[in-house]
Amino acid sequence: MKFVVVMIENLEERMSRRCDVTGVKPSFGNAVSHSHRRTRRRWNPNLQNHRYWLPSERRFVRLTLTAKALKTVDRKGIEAVVAELRGRGVRL
Repeated sequence: MKFVVVMIENLEERMSRRCDVTGVKPSFGNAVSHSHRRTRRRWNPNLQNHRYWLPSERRFVRLTLTAKALKTVDRKGIEAVVAELRGRGVRL
């Protein structure tokens, strides 16, 4: 029996529920019922997949962003945000 190992680059970064710009990830806590029973739950960030056109590179860049990060990209511009991400070592 043969097994094939496939390496996917940046699998954790792409598959996680994390914002590419702000780094926001799910937070955890308790759901408290009327009788004050506590069960664990998680609050997921409002993530949106968005595709931006980079005029300088003449290509699209796909980012997973929170709603707040979408506003940040609108305010700063996609070129500035991509430069910031690359400064942190993120491959796009």
